Amino acid sequence: MRLPLLLLVFSLCISFIVHAQSPRVSIKATVTDTAQNVLSSANVMLLIPGDSSLVTFSRTDKNGVFEFKNVKRQKYLVKVSFMGFLPLQELVTPEADGNIDMGNIQMKELNKDLMEVVIKTAKAPLSIRGDTVEYNANSFKVPPGSSVEDLLRKLPGMQVDQEGTITAQGQEVKRVTVDGKRFFGDDPKAATKNLPAEAISKVQVYNGQSEQSRITGIQDGKQEKTLNLELKDSHKKGGFGKATVGAGTEGRLEGKANYNRFNEKNQFSILGYGNNTNQSGMSWDDYQDFRGAQAANWGEDGNFGFSSRGGIFISSGGEGESLTIGPGMGGTNRGFTKNYGIGTNYNFEDKKTKFNVSYFYNQSDLDLLSFSQRRNILSNSTFLTNDQNTTDRFTGNHRGALRYENKIDSMNTLVILSNIRIGNGNTRYQSEQTFYKENDFISNESNASTLGSNHSLSMANTLIYSHKFKKKGRIVSFSGGYNINNSDDDTRQNSINNFYNGIAADDSTIVINQHNGTDSKRNQLKANAQYIEPLGKKFTWETFYNYSYRNEIVDRNVNDINDSGESRNNFLSRYYSNDITYNRLGSSIRYTFKGLNIMGGVAAQDLHLKGRFAYVQGGPEASRVDQSIFSWIPAVNLFYNMKSNKYLNINYIKNVFEPSIIDLQPIVDNSNPLFIREGNPDLLPTISHDLSASYNMFNPGNFSSFFIYLNYSSFDQQVVQSQIVDENLVTRYKPVNVNEGTQFYSYMGWGFPIIKTKITMNFNGGINQSSSPTPINGVINDTKGTGYSFGTRLDLTLSDRFTFYPSANWSINNTEYSINKTQNQKILNSRYTAEMNVKLPADIYFNSRFNYTIYENQSMDFNQHQPILNMSVYKVILKNKKGEIRFSTYDVFNKNKGITVNAYQNYTMTQQVNTLARYYMLSFTYNMKGMSASVRRKGF
Repeated sequence: MRLPLLLLVFSLCISFIVHAQSPRVSIKATVTDTAQNVLSSANVMLLIPGDSSLVTFSRTDKNGVFEFKNVKRQKYLVKVSFMGFLPLQELVTPEADGNIDMGNIQMKELNKDLMEVVIKTAKAPLSIRGDTVEYNANSFKVPPGSSVEDLLRKLPGMQVDQEGTITAQGQEVKRVTVDGKRFFGDDPKAATKNLPAEAISKVQVYNGQSEQSRITGIQDGKQEKTLNLELKDSHKKGGFGKATVGAGTEGRLEGKANYNRFNEKNQFSILGYGNNTNQSGMSWDDYQDFRGAQAANWGEDGNFGFSSRGGIFISSGGEGESLTIGPGMGGTNRGFTKNYGIGTNYNFEDKKTKFNVSYFYNQSDLDLLSFSQRRNILSNSTFLTNDQNTTDRFTGNHRGALRYENKIDSMNTLVILSNIRIGNGNTRYQSEQTFYKENDFISNESNASTLGSNHSLSMANTLIYSHKFKKKGRIVSFSGGYNINNSDDDTRQNSINNFYNGIAADDSTIVINQHNGTDSKRNQLKANAQYIEPLGKKFTWETFYNYSYRNEIVDRNVNDINDSGESRNNFLSRYYSNDITYNRLGSSIRYTFKGLNIMGGVAAQDLHLKGRFAYVQGGPEASRVDQSIFSWIPAVNLFYNMKSNKYLNINYIKNVFEPSIIDLQPIVDNSNPLFIREGNPDLLPTISHDLSASYNMFNPGNFSSFFIYLNYSSFDQQVVQSQIVDENLVTRYKPVNVNEGTQFYSYMGWGFPIIKTKITMNFNGGINQSSSPTPINGVINDTKGTGYSFGTRLDLTLSDRFTFYPSANWSINNTEYSINKTQNQKILNSRYTAEMNVKLPADIYFNSRFNYTIYENQSMDFNQHQPILNMSVYKVILKNKKGEIRFSTYDVFNKNKGITVNAYQNYTMTQQVNTLARYYMLSFTYNMKGMSASVRRKGF
């Protein structure tokens, strides 16, 4: 635990010693135009004359003055730029003694005669125009073969963590484009991890508009941090890419490649990978694809008006969410996986048309061994469950996406969207569970095995049409959509469940041997309309209508398997058909003036649930659900774009969540005799009140940033799972409505340069609180959670030969239970990370990544330390530095363990899984370079 802190302190000391050793000087001047008018907020950069590399930067103050303090005494190039004026640069040479006062620097206004001069002199390392920061990629050196991700780490005001998440100006980057076009959808990491740094000419960071604002031209106050990668001319006229193959100890193999071919109107990319090193790309979305999740919310959904999650994003629990025994999640730190994937992306864009189509296929084979210990909390006692299980799972997913936008003319725009996902998989799962009462008496045991397969098809299609009238600001828009989500599950389950009462005559055994087939079909039709009318220069009136109809049919057939074959289990089998109709009519007024954007509105929302249940298709109706839920939905939003890149956002909305159909079913599910569930047709909708506020500040003069985010939610009629635990530790679940329940979340970040372009410090922290009531054996257990987090990160980019990124994060999570305070939990997590890159002679490079994680839970007597160190050394070879040979060591200390410790509403759990530990890898990478800029080609 002390080692990472010592490394952090040592790195700071070294950097400041180096900084203090050489003599220092200050450089200042006043910037004016030729009429002696001061120019405030002009961009000023201090460069090394030889290669124009950036030393530091600043902006002139309100008096037109800039000053660079305590810089090394040497020759510099001072470059000044200001919108509408000819860029100016001067060479300064410090005298033996004293500081430099350049006096009055006069800038000339830009005209056509000076345009050619501007083009030749304007290639500065960075420029700032309003809220847009543009970096000249050539001014920031990275090793040959580096990815865009490596380049971003070198840019002032930007951070990239070890998972590849990008933060710019204190905010997470939500979208990355290439020459303004999408690259494999909206995944920011797709471009930054696969494109080479040498292909990039400029990196632009700005606040992007929401899709609705961009189409309608009406500012709605919604912004997302966007990063655009502008390609070099050499990479717009030919193909470029990278291919890597590697082999290692323990039979480890990996291969990955990408190829890109771009020009002014077309972009074509293809990538693929295969490995058995747990680099699966297995995200939560991929897992949901496999399960056949809803496809109603894939980015642009065509819904108009202010957001209300109930109804618009209608969701329902699938059969796979039942309490039958099933496998757990997979991931990069869980089990052993073999992974393969291939994808392609194509973009076309001209003045009127934008077209994007992409396809991606991935598959994963998971081998997982897991052991967990779970302590359930009752009003005056607890019981313990040990679970050891194994999972063998294959998943394969096809994903396709199409987006077509046509600007028919200056008044009309058409957008067509289509997304499709096809998934299939099979799973073999085995589990041994043992239940202990407080006196360590074994209450029951369960041995279970499951063999299942799944096929799913999901599709979301949306059409959006927008028409602008001659009156500026008057707009009418229409959209329609058709979504389908079908899945077919086939599962064979076998379990032996023993119940012990201490007397052999009273002991009992339940054997389950079943074949479960579930066929689910879901179809949804949507229609939306929006009318916007300007009311003067500052006010805008908006009215909208949203309609959705969804039909669901689920046919679940359960057969008991015995010596004579299979026989239908009418008690567990069921057939149901549901119709869900949603209507929402709303109106709002928006005020916009000098950066202030205020919206207030209300909507009338009606949700009708109609369900019919039977034990067999065509059989007599077992029960019915028929509910109409009417709600008034108020919404208020304030967005204030202050001067000097400061933003304030406050938002309130009421949300109504309809009960899921599976919770409304008045049918008992006892397919797992240890966990029995019963539906509740009398459920009411959950109502939440959500209030959020955020403030962001970014100073482009010194690249300091500050942001804070607050969110508070309260719940009425919240749907929770009540629990009745009997003397045999059999748990019976039933959804009920409870009042109360709150959530509070806060997060803060602050970043600033200690030495510009050399050392940057970042701090973050947050406080989270929640209150979650759950009925347990007729008594309300109010689980109160309080969490505190604090972190710091240091970015040291002292030179092109050495970079170092240490960080530390601490968190404390307290969980308190109202019914049994002796089980209160306090979980402490600490994480220390460091990444170091060193350039050695003869084009040899060294890289290391260190993760040191500490998990502590005193109440469970748990204290786990896990240091993970990855190291690699590589040499650049071949003509034009196209090749790379790398030797890597993963998990040097052989300490990688998949461990999690958590506290939930009425139980705590510790889990450990097998996972990939130490191995060695030798790999070769070949970089395909772009064509020379002088080569001219048409098309591809």
